[in-house]
Amino acid sequence: MMKTIPLAALQSKLCDIWGTKPNTTKLMLQRVDEWTDESFAEDVYVDIRAKGTDERTREYVLEGMHRVQDAFKSEDLIANVRLETYEGPRYFHLPPPASGSS
Repeated sequence: MMKTIPLAALQSKLCDIWGTKPNTTKLMLQRVDEWTDESFAEDVYVDIRAKGTDERTREYVLEGMHRVQDAFKSEDLIANVRLETYEGPRYFHLPPPASGSS
């Protein structure tokens, strides 16, 4: 049985953890069947991408990841957390056009 994932509450907690705003902290739920034989007893797989900065040291990121796990635990969810940083000049994003423009 799949557990309920309280997206609004979790997004708020993630914003608090990372010091971000909701418009830059996208939280998406995608339900998929897992076909691997990994032995993790997880309810959710959390995949985070963030810009790498000097302030985001390994220790800072690992502490934040523990806090993310705790945020999910407070919602009775076991989280497997993965975080990947990227370099700004090597990041590309093409959002859809604004409504009404072509």
